Amino acid sequence: MREELQIRDIDSVFADFVCSRDSGNTDLLRKAATFASSAVGYGNICVDLAELFGAGEVSSAAARLRSSKMVGAPGEYRPLVLDDANRLYLHRYWKYESDLASTLLFMASDLPDVDTVILKDGLSRLFPNREERIDWQVVAAAAAVRSRFCVISGGPGTGKTTTVVKIIALLLEQAKGSRMRIGLAAPTGKAAARLKESIFKAGKELANATTVADSIPTEVSTIQRLLGVIPDSCRFRHNTENPLPFEAIVVDEASMVPLGLMAKLVAALAPGSRLILLGDRDQLASVEAGAVLGDICNTGHGFGFSSAFKAFIVGTTGCAIPESFVGSTVPVIADSIVVLQKNYRFGEDSGIGLVSAAINNDHAASVLGGMKDGATSGLTLRETPSRDVLQKNLATAVVPGFSDYLRQGSPDEVLIAFDRFRVLCALRQGTYGVEGINSLIETCLADEGIIKPDKQWYHGRPVMVMTNDYGLKLFNGDVGIALNDPESEIGLSVYFPSVNGAPRSYSPYRLPAHETVYAMTVHKSQGSEFERILLIMPPFSNQILTREIMYTGLTRARSSVELWCTDEIFTAACEKRIERRSGLRSALWG
Repeated sequence: MREELQIRDIDSVFADFVCSRDSGNTDLLRKAATFASSAVGYGNICVDLAELFGAGEVSSAAARLRSSKMVGAPGEYRPLVLDDANRLYLHRYWKYESDLASTLLFMASDLPDVDTVILKDGLSRLFPNREERIDWQVVAAAAAVRSRFCVISGGPGTGKTTTVVKIIALLLEQAKGSRMRIGLAAPTGKAAARLKESIFKAGKELANATTVADSIPTEVSTIQRLLGVIPDSCRFRHNTENPLPFEAIVVDEASMVPLGLMAKLVAALAPGSRLILLGDRDQLASVEAGAVLGDICNTGHGFGFSSAFKAFIVGTTGCAIPESFVGSTVPVIADSIVVLQKNYRFGEDSGIGLVSAAINNDHAASVLGGMKDGATSGLTLRETPSRDVLQKNLATAVVPGFSDYLRQGSPDEVLIAFDRFRVLCALRQGTYGVEGINSLIETCLADEGIIKPDKQWYHGRPVMVMTNDYGLKLFNGDVGIALNDPESEIGLSVYFPSVNGAPRSYSPYRLPAHETVYAMTVHKSQGSEFERILLIMPPFSNQILTREIMYTGLTRARSSVELWCTDEIFTAACEKRIERRSGLRSALWG
């Protein structure tokens, strides 16, 4: 833990509070309390005393902290909690982590009764065309029926949503006509809308394969709305005392869910209910504290399944789990996690698929040459231009990308055309961040006569909603476009896509907080897909540049990526993983 990390006012106030109630060890306690609070602001759940005080001083510091009445052992109700591994927590976050780990372990080991005859029949109908010796989608489906807790991970195009729709059908068939309520949720309104659209399409395709197709739910909400937001508070209506009214809950884009929200969701599950998490374990973690999906999946480390799991899979699916995937002593959580292997979007010759896999497998340096000389299909690497030629180079890329969206005949066609191309930035602020790049793009498009940004609201202005507005049904991440509307008092309306039916229109002055969005951060792009993207990395080092940023940005594109990045920045970013301090991984995996 570095001293130069920014200390917020709230960190200092918390440290003052702790020290005011303990007259001993004031300097040491103040430092520990300050950085335990600051750590949460940087996405960590706890602080490692060895990093804070140095390896040589950690034993002495731990002993002195344990003598303070403001520092407790796990299970004690104190402002700070220090565990046996010398991880120091704010009590709230220790409680979140401890409760989440114990509940997930219990759910993973509490195997429900499964009618294997019905399951085998359902798998044969819902997965009729198995092309491989082992079909990981089939394995994931059987695993989700076998256990009350299941994670289905995989990159874009591996079929997570398609698989979970079939899992829902299998669960409904297992219910044998009894009522089974299934809740669908996502961390953001945008992700919820995408899941709803995917579930709706996939469900219709199952009409001839199962009699329960009409019972597959299509309503999706944010996790917060599912839990029941209590206005002007951080509490929810549904909790341990008032559990959610579902027998199973599916959460998409789980990598975006922070520890606190995941802990509250799991605490609100009804006894005996199921939880299925979908997400890409290699993607960026939540902007808030925790890397929950990564910790649950033990990202970066291999693991195997138990012999009991292998026997169940072989018996119900016919898939032969390779011996390399079976361990002699396996943590119980391992049988609840299936990583989909086959990518249906990126073929063997796809540069995006090749490079993203190389990044995750620590072989990023090997693909640099191919990206620069054009040998990597669909992916081009160019050095980030300097400030004096940035606008000129940007115009070359964005004018073709945005030239035709305003030529479309209807708002729906405009929205579809606009989503074919997007500029993604690693940074938010500065010349190479979305704020600077959006301004330059407006200038480039205006110079070509594509837009006329002579006032705040103009025909063609794209905006992203930054906060949830449940009354308007507009959510953080929703993208709309201002278009001429003769029926509007100001001559413009902002149109947003709708899952079913015509786009929704709003007066610009009714919108919640928003910003122009020709360019967006990689963080905000999670859960989105575009035909083509321009991915801009700054020409200087920054702590936010990691392999997760690079991987997430590249995999937002379906067909092609133009990456602006120096060799040095690319290599350094791909060698750096996001490391968030927590004890969740060790609690689950031992």
